[in-house]
Amino acid sequence: MLDFNHRPKIHEQIGVLIDAALSADRDKQPRRNYLGASRLGVACERALQYEYLQTPVDPGREIPGRVLRIFEVGHALEELAIRWLRIAGLDLYTQKASGGQFGFSVAGGRIQGHVDGVLNGGPAALGMAYPALWECKTMNDKSWRDTVKLGVSKSKPVYAAQMAVYQAYMEASVPGISSNPALFTAINKDSEEIWFELVPFDGGLAQRMSDRAVRVITATDSQELLPRHATTPMHVECKFCPWQDRCWEST
Repeated sequence: MLDFNHRPKIHEQIGVLIDAALSADRDKQPRRNYLGASRLGVACERALQYEYLQTPVDPGREIPGRVLRIFEVGHALEELAIRWLRIAGLDLYTQKASGGQFGFSVAGGRIQGHVDGVLNGGPAALGMAYPALWECKTMNDKSWRDTVKLGVSKSKPVYAAQMAVYQAYMEASVPGISSNPALFTAINKDSEEIWFELVPFDGGLAQRMSDRAVRVITATDSQELLPRHATTPMHVECKFCPWQDRCWEST
């Protein structure tokens, strides 16, 4: 029997208010007009084109408030990780001396990246070389354990590509950063366990990702849609793509 007298519980009401506020806050943020280097390792080049063009997502596929909360928790944990590393004796910089986040801009500003930090020293017992790129991610337990088991390059190829591109393009402003392994940090959001991994620079991967970025921009300028990653809309990459309907509607 339908309960016509049902009223939302207090946790539901406040949750809706928070999610609406987060969505409104996100909508106020300026849309970026460049291809984010952190995304170059995704499987589908057509999806990268949609991202680059800021193409509206399919109806009903907007980022839900719960995911926006996850993003904010990730940012908060990253700030904690910065503090933990510093009090542990690592010389970690997250802002340039002139202010603002470390990053790079190439191809007339159409490819940009912003790095989490640069390490310039640490306890000798670590045996690290500096300067070194620092990249921090937060993960649920299952994803974190897979990363620990396989290593970031196999478990999270998008992150591996991101670090390789960052090391390559940051070399101009931070000489030596591509000569030394990056320090990848993964925080388990369920247990607060932390995984640290030294990731050597992969020049071949960086070049492939740079070539991909040029391919995406060139094709977009020519109003050419690049091939899809999959041959069916039921492929797992397509099922979770926010442009699935748009991409397949003409087939």
